[in-house]
Amino acid sequence: MIHENYIIDKNGRKIAVQVPIKTYEKLISDSEELDEVKEYRKAKVHKGHAIPFEQAFQEIEEAIK
Repeated sequence: MIHENYIIDKNGRKIAVQVPIKTYEKLISDSEELDEVKEYRKAKVHKGHAIPFEQAFQEIEEAIK
C-alpha cells in the first residue's frame, strides 16, 4: 500500500505530494517508457526516408549536447 504525504498551502489546498522513492522511480520509469512508445508511434507514421543507424545516433548525440 502506498502512503502519500500531502503538502498543503495556508488555505488547506493540496499543492504537492510526497511518495516513497521506489514509487517515484517507478513513475519516472513508466513515464520514460510511455515517451518512447509515443516517439515510436510518431516515427512509424512519418513516411520519411530511412537513414543509417550510425547517422541517427550521431544526430541524437549532437542534439543532446
